[in-house]
Amino acid sequence: MDRLNRTLLLFGDKAIEKLRESTVMVVGCGAVGSFAIEALARAGIGNLIIIDFDKIEESNINRQIFALNSTLGRLKVKAAAERISDINPNIHTVALNLFFDENVELDFVPDFVIDAIDTVPSKVALYKWCTERDIPFISSMGAARKTDPTQIKIAKVSKTSVCPLAAKIRKLVRENKLADFDVVYSTEIPDEKVLKGRVFGSVVTVTGTFGLFMANYAIKELIK
Repeated sequence: MDRLNRTLLLFGDKAIEKLRESTVMVVGCGAVGSFAIEALARAGIGNLIIIDFDKIEESNINRQIFALNSTLGRLKVKAAAERISDINPNIHTVALNLFFDENVELDFVPDFVIDAIDTVPSKVALYKWCTERDIPFISSMGAARKTDPTQIKIAKVSKTSVCPLAAKIRKLVRENKLADFDVVYSTEIPDEKVLKGRVFGSVVTVTGTFGLFMANYAIKELIK
């Protein structure tokens, strides 16, 4: 039985073929991006471009799907590419070990982009890159310091609330005169005791849900 049989039963032949022909680029292979990549690979996306500059550390294991004892110290994109191939060897994967910023030059145009970047300037650079090429995309806002997956939502960035990262992004979107776009964010107000410190706590049930939300959004956009 084909590995995509259950997905085919849900969406139909034409949708499966559309997913197989589509190219999705995921920028950021960490807590959010890794789950988006996992879902896209299992759903039948035929071409994946994955971008990250980092290596896997032990502190990643609590929330990143590519982080295992066996992958510690490895490039995230390399570990991700191997897992994608293990899920479906027919997926064409391009793994780029680079830091995405305004100076990045890429010679391809994917059908859809998922932003799972942590750094604000890099997020804005990716928005501009997509906008200039008329590529649809969705962006992740802050998933750290949250514990309730039921408060995760998708909305236009202009309509977000509570999330401090979304507030910064809204301001930068206005300043750069970018069009409104969809984001995944949480309306949960964090407990004050987890607000302190430079490193924020996070849990896989929330960060993973952010990634799954974005993968599901991308799939629906590609087959609609």
